[in-house]
Amino acid sequence: MLAKDYNNSMKKFEQLRHAMIAFEKGNSKHIQHFLKVYEFAHIICSEDQVDPLTTQIVESAALVHDIGINTCLEKYQSSAGHLQEKEGPSLAIQMMEEIGYDPEFIYRVAYLVGHHHSYDEIDGLDYQILIEADFLVNMYEEAYSQEQIESVYQKIFRTKTGKYLCETMYL
Repeated sequence: MLAKDYNNSMKKFEQLRHAMIAFEKGNSKHIQHFLKVYEFAHIICSEDQVDPLTTQIVESAALVHDIGINTCLEKYQSSAGHLQEKEGPSLAIQMMEEIGYDPEFIYRVAYLVGHHHSYDEIDGLDYQILIEADFLVNMYEEAYSQEQIESVYQKIFRTKTGKYLCETMYL
């Protein structure tokens, strides 16, 4: 990747992170959640030596994956996963278009936002890493039982680093 392209993509990512923090202003729980999911996604991508484009996609998706929660709470009085998948993509698209991301990049991130609670549809490494990173955070934040953790570990975790992190933290 050329230095110019890398610097431009990092600038967009920083703008996206800032936009998400502003979007969730006053909601430290949501901000901390997406930042933790981002960090675990970053660790998995780094340790598993994921290619730069996939890394950028999954890290961006990690920031915006729960962007639909507030809309869901307003419209449905629920933040159920299927509702987040319904409401989140259009909000992510709008935010990323305003920053100037490429349409193909936006499409994949929006797809991940619109499927991040659909665990039987994982169709790529970016999707796999996003799901694993989200579970690593949710297991703690939602106080999963040991039985739930073991079940998720067996059914979901596939990456070397994701498995290592889950084993180290929870098993």
